[in-house]
Amino acid sequence: MKKMKRFGLLLFMTCCIAALAACGSTEKGSTDAKQGSSLETIKKDKKIIFGVKNDTRLFGLKNPSSGDIEGFDIDIAKAITKEILGDEGKAEFKEVTSKTRIPLLQKGDIHAIVATMTITEERKKEVNFSDVYFEAGQSLLVKKGSDIQSIDDLKKGTKVLAVKGSTSSQNIREKAPEASVLEFENYQEAFTALKSNQGQVLTTDNAILFGMADEDSNYEVVGGTFTDEPYGIAVKKGDQELTDAINKALKTLKDNGEYDKILKKWIKE
Repeated sequence: MKKMKRFGLLLFMTCCIAALAACGSTEKGSTDAKQGSSLETIKKDKKIIFGVKNDTRLFGLKNPSSGDIEGFDIDIAKAITKEILGDEGKAEFKEVTSKTRIPLLQKGDIHAIVATMTITEERKKEVNFSDVYFEAGQSLLVKKGSDIQSIDDLKKGTKVLAVKGSTSSQNIREKAPEASVLEFENYQEAFTALKSNQGQVLTTDNAILFGMADEDSNYEVVGGTFTDEPYGIAVKKGDQELTDAINKALKTLKDNGEYDKILKKWIKE
């Protein structure tokens, strides 16, 4: 009789454990199904949240009058949204910097980064990149009349201004190792520092520097380009479905001429 009771108790405990395991599995499955892919979530919520710059003239700059963010990256993001969701008004924007954009993407605060982001092998380890949507190259911005006219002029004692988390910072240390590099949180801070003589030269992609020179005619872009900086749109690592959707949209925009219209609107150089 005691053996039967023990057997019954053992059987009951085994059933409980199995039931709990099944519940856990079901719960996990429900969570996984709920998460789905980014593209599924985008289509369900009917919006795409892009991480964009707010301080980069010609690419992503907040208009103080309207409060809207304007620029090449913004219009590209809107056009991609129109291709994917049928309405460019479904694009939403969240401010990022070179330092914060990947962490915000990984946290899920944004679906994609369209923020003058250079495609590099190192970054490919953290994110998926779309095809190249803009070909840029690193250059130098100086006050007109400066003795600095090329990267060869960056000697010991030269203070070069750059932005934290950017490839420009890394590149200038490799190509002008004797110069000292001062880093700032964003491009506006770096440009303000240049105008207040905290450094003699500011370096980043030429497209961004053209925007600064357009803002203040006392400054000019010099030295041509000394790197290739292909810009890509970044999404979460492994999210191939959204990557493919963005690439398809980019191809359509280039094929139908919309891409060229946006490019000519913003990039005059």
